[in-house]
Amino acid sequence: MTTLTVVVDELIGDAPGGTRRYTEELTRQLIATAPAGCDVQAIVSNVSDEQLEEVRRLLPGVADVVRLPLGRRELTVAWQSGIPVGGIRGMVHAPSLLAPLRKHDKAEGDQTTVTIHDTLAWTHPEALGTAGAMWTKAMAKRARKHADAIVVPSHAVADRLADVMDLGDRVRVIGGAPAATLRLPADADERAERLGLPETYAFTLGSISPRKGVAPLIRAVARPEAHGIPLLVAGPDRYGDGTATGVAAAAGLPEDRVRTLGHLDDADLAVALDRATLFVYPSVAEGFGLPVVEAFKFGLPVIHSDDPALVEVAAGASLIVERPSSPEDEDGYTARLAAAIGRVLDDGELRSRLGVLASDRARAFSWRDSAERVWQLHADL
Repeated sequence: MTTLTVVVDELIGDAPGGTRRYTEELTRQLIATAPAGCDVQAIVSNVSDEQLEEVRRLLPGVADVVRLPLGRRELTVAWQSGIPVGGIRGMVHAPSLLAPLRKHDKAEGDQTTVTIHDTLAWTHPEALGTAGAMWTKAMAKRARKHADAIVVPSHAVADRLADVMDLGDRVRVIGGAPAATLRLPADADERAERLGLPETYAFTLGSISPRKGVAPLIRAVARPEAHGIPLLVAGPDRYGDGTATGVAAAAGLPEDRVRTLGHLDDADLAVALDRATLFVYPSVAEGFGLPVVEAFKFGLPVIHSDDPALVEVAAGASLIVERPSSPEDEDGYTARLAAAIGRVLDDGELRSRLGVLASDRARAFSWRDSAERVWQLHADL
């Protein structure tokens, strides 16, 4: 039996995040698509028995879940230093940069692949914090030296990485997809009532961190071009010392025009997407842009920035707004977002066309396809 070992420490804890979702969905499909004579085992840091069982529950069909002797923090330091932990051998796939990157012998069947989801450590280090950006850069250097392949979610990330380090021909583009659990529940009406969804509204995901562009979007819906449409934001109200509601108040908006919904589970998110009038994703720096693909799944007209990853993922199925050319251009970005929203609201034919394009584009994304490509990658190595 040939075993693919997947590092799944991102599944520990309750904090939501794109890397956690990526790890869970990809690993489930790696198990489901394992070729004959192959299986999947997972490895985690030194977690509690309860956490170990939770990982087993999240990954039905996994051959084994191996608990390493070090906790998450110690494991992170050890692997950053190239210290071997747990005698890991054979095929290893890491859905992030947390990986046992050290010298190994491919001739004996050892191979290690890692995933770099974005280039924020180089382009927007403040988004990760000083320690996070430094760790990412350090592990990327280890990947350059020791990884047999580096998976990225888009050609945009591959191009940006090529500007900061030479990874040769080892980069492979394998994107993600909406979660299988992102579907309308039977109690959709009750959930919509509990969430207080209005009849028409614009919807977005993110915080008011500068990279996410939600603050300019809030100001955009205050402009007359947006026709008074309410904005619902899935994500935290607070970022640093500011809040989304504070930005709305400063823009002169009444309380009911901008609402933050906090973190939504998949069922609530599906309901909010399904009933939205349009989806706006104003982020100015992404590695893939899964929220855009999730909106496509529900046939939503989508407006987003001209970030290269978002443009690549949307592939012509959306309305694109030019990002700020400088910090002084944020008011210009606000005006461009407002104009795009107004255009979609005013033009029923455009709304309909974008909805059809969205549904068609959504079919291009499949976790099963992503998993099969990962298996092929390891076979090629």
